Amino acid sequence: MARTKEFDPDAALQSALELFWRRGYEATSMADLVEHLGIGRASIYATFGNKRDLYLKALDRYGESHNPALLRELSQPGPALPAVRAVVRRFAAEAMDSTRRTAGCFVTNTAAELAPHDGAAARRVESSWEHVETLLHAALVRAQAQGELPEERDPRALARMLLVLMQGLRVVGKASDDPARVRDAAEQALALLD
Repeated sequence: MARTKEFDPDAALQSALELFWRRGYEATSMADLVEHLGIGRASIYATFGNKRDLYLKALDRYGESHNPALLRELSQPGPALPAVRAVVRRFAAEAMDSTRRTAGCFVTNTAAELAPHDGAAARRVESSWEHVETLLHAALVRAQAQGELPEERDPRALARMLLVLMQGLRVVGKASDDPARVRDAAEQALALLD
């Protein structure tokens, strides 16, 4: 008879996500995961695979939980440009928030730490960025169709610029104690939408 799991895999995955997000991949050992999750190494391997497999599952979980909120923000009925501005300003505010800034964004952290040498991590980062760019692009196309965005503006190029800006805000926010640097960059980028 197979033995039943004595822990909640969903809760364990969420706990692993939080640890990886706070500490990063390299700085998190299997011993750290065993201690933080409160389950044995063998149970971690049997349920999630090795540390890298667990990290990638945590990254997937992060995307599943964060992407729907962004979709809701950018696809509200009515004027689209205020929603785009609100999203960029929210990213800037989160980057400057002292309680959140040291963690940064899990996708951005992965892009800096793992994506350059881990194809699976790079594909997940690229997928996340494509998703954000697509949502921004759709909102900007809608804004242009509603007369909020000048006709000569390229919604695709603007979406790409905003994606890069938002990721950059997260990186600078983690390392800088100067909130004006992040705030000013966001506002200058938003001025391009006028």
